[in-house]
Amino acid sequence: MQTVRHKRNAYASACPTGLVLDRVADKWAVLILGLLGDGPVRFNQIRRQIEGISQKVLSQTLKSLERDGLVSRKAIPTVPVTVEYSITTLGRTLSATVDGLRVWAETHIDKVLKAQRQYDASAHRTAA
Repeated sequence: MQTVRHKRNAYASACPTGLVLDRVADKWAVLILGLLGDGPVRFNQIRRQIEGISQKVLSQTLKSLERDGLVSRKAIPTVPVTVEYSITTLGRTLSATVDGLRVWAETHIDKVLKAQRQYDASAHRTAA
């Protein structure tokens, strides 16, 4: 049986690729995928390494990434149970792409902040 492949159009509202783009646009997902690129990481270790992420948001993001097939979850039978996350083969293909966003942000943040200050100063003068 032959599989029919549909050409996708991310600009169309009904296109399911928007779901993936939503995930990629999430800063927590990008940071988690970057962390998991070096190997399996325990839940609490991820929480400690990504400053500012709440336990609830981390849990929700990991579940979404797991549902999308980008991350796998392994429960280790200890007391209490230890949970370890790793990136899947599919997740690695995405991580290779989105990690460039993190690198770009770290490299260009000073220029972005400068542009924001200039814009804000100019907008403030225009509004007055």
